[in-house]
Amino acid sequence: MKVLIVGAAGMVGRKLVSALLAEGQVGGKAISSLTLADVVEPSPPGGAVPHTLVAADLADPATAIRLMADRPDLIFHLAAIVSGEAEADFDKGYAINLDGTRHLFEAIRLAGQARPYCPRLVFTSSIAVFGEPLPAVIGDSHEHTPLTSYGTQKAIGELLLADYSRRGFLDGVGIRLPTIAVRPGKPNKAASGFFSGIIREPLAGLEAVLPVPDSVRHWFASPRAAVGFLLHAAAMDTSLLGHQRNLSMPGLAVTVGEQIATLERVAGPGAVALIRREPDATIAGIVAGWPKAFAADRARALGFVGDASFDEIIAIHIADELGGRIAGP
Repeated sequence: MKVLIVGAAGMVGRKLVSALLAEGQVGGKAISSLTLADVVEPSPPGGAVPHTLVAADLADPATAIRLMADRPDLIFHLAAIVSGEAEADFDKGYAINLDGTRHLFEAIRLAGQARPYCPRLVFTSSIAVFGEPLPAVIGDSHEHTPLTSYGTQKAIGELLLADYSRRGFLDGVGIRLPTIAVRPGKPNKAASGFFSGIIREPLAGLEAVLPVPDSVRHWFASPRAAVGFLLHAAAMDTSLLGHQRNLSMPGLAVTVGEQIATLERVAGPGAVALIRREPDATIAGIVAGWPKAFAADRARALGFVGDASFDEIIAIHIADELGGRIAGP
């Protein structure tokens, strides 16, 4: 099986590569090659699986054509401009999140014109496709009403995925990821970045900024759970999806205050003291329009498994990123 990961240099992409190499197979089919693509050249993976590294911009239609040259069997489309950046830079957000997605889907369709070709494609969407008015818990049939450019771009991507799958050009699965926490590394330009920052920085003995009230509730999954969603989507029986190709993933509905309380249980009051409250009306406004909880019944019935608790999410970060040790204040 030939595997292509678009957006392989990102955090989830790197963890996905590691998981694929550890497993060596997807759905019982051995991985014969990996192509890792991103706007910056991804780091070379370890292991014995042959690999190709590609530095290219998906906004350029030629990039997608190039990536389809060897007709990969499985494609993970993770590439995106994150929420805050997509809102700040309208042109860039649409160029990557919409045009880049369409270029990739079109390249797949064109590759199938010479001889039959229908790869499995796993697309990372977002809970940002939903916006107000919102019920307390969003069911699987709730309509898309995005209130950001990022959410709009992802919603259009979901529609394209469903239509290209209906036409038999690709075998798509769209997974709406919860906000990923705790994200390792440095903060990015996502409006949701502080959700990880208020845990990650204090655990490393660093100060963190909190721009929203403690009462803000949000929907979370760990990086480990996100990779599990991707792998399950890659191997699942897609005939069970019918024409509803996009799914909201399981997660945890937790308030900022509950996050902080969990941090205190794990790392003590000294860690909590490193959180500095600095209200930011722009971020608060974006986050206020996001959904707060999902039923995710359909995804769970199809075998997707989320985290058990926010304590588990923090424990995963400590184990996977901090070597099991907390720096503390």
